[in-house]
Amino acid sequence: MAAPPPTSQEHAVNRTAKTLTWAGGIAVAGVLAWAVAAPHAADLAAHDSGGRTEQAKNGGSAKSAKSVLWDGDASRGLGVFGTTLCDAPGSVTVDNWGTARGDFFKFNKPIGVPRCEAHNVRTASGEYAFRDGRTYWFGWDSMTKTGEAQTVFQWKSNGTNDQHSQNYPVIMKVEDGRLKVWYVAPGEEWIAIGSAPWSAGAWHSVQLGITTSSGSSGKLSAYLDGKEIASRTGARTWDDLGNKPRWGTYWGTDGSTAAINWIDGLAMGESRADVD
Repeated sequence: MAAPPPTSQEHAVNRTAKTLTWAGGIAVAGVLAWAVAAPHAADLAAHDSGGRTEQAKNGGSAKSAKSVLWDGDASRGLGVFGTTLCDAPGSVTVDNWGTARGDFFKFNKPIGVPRCEAHNVRTASGEYAFRDGRTYWFGWDSMTKTGEAQTVFQWKSNGTNDQHSQNYPVIMKVEDGRLKVWYVAPGEEWIAIGSAPWSAGAWHSVQLGITTSSGSSGKLSAYLDGKEIASRTGARTWDDLGNKPRWGTYWGTDGSTAAINWIDGLAMGESRADVD
């Protein structure tokens, strides 16, 4: 089953000063009876028209000039994450289709596997220690195989079920051809705070801002392709033992559906400008 052709809704982000090591070729992954072929390089180039180029990736001001707390570019490998959560035959790998986009992550969840995710971020000094009372912005590009990738981001609570009150104060899903955002209040009360159309087979730009609060002064803001699609104030965004980010594709107890989420250009900073 070939990946869907590019659509006119492609929005490639030009994050400056990403230093990448280029690798040619086309990566093709097959899992069980559900085989997935990467889009042709020419098609992906059409996706990125006017967006990422090798010059754009390496030109402009350096990331160090911004308040970038973490550079999670795929050229650095899986070591940019705290850990990966993906049972075989699922996989989290680095792909490169020989285009100007360069390296990116592939989260491949086949039938029979509930999740393929990356948990937390890792810097030169080890796993990042998130704190209460701080503002964090996460930025990345994402392309899903279908419009049903389910949970693609979690602000996951630390500890086991009896050690937290929310489990995941922030959830983002690709569902029914839309990117949906929820604030999950104590008691796991799901509150929808925004959504927008999502085109499968096209790269999308996502930024998410979280101001952490163990009380009720937390804030949330989510952008898709340059437009704010969700926001919330007066939120509890820091659970009993704290939180960490997760990316990928997660279906809970449903292992009957396959999903792929490609992710590129991961970064974390203190403002949206740091990761846009």
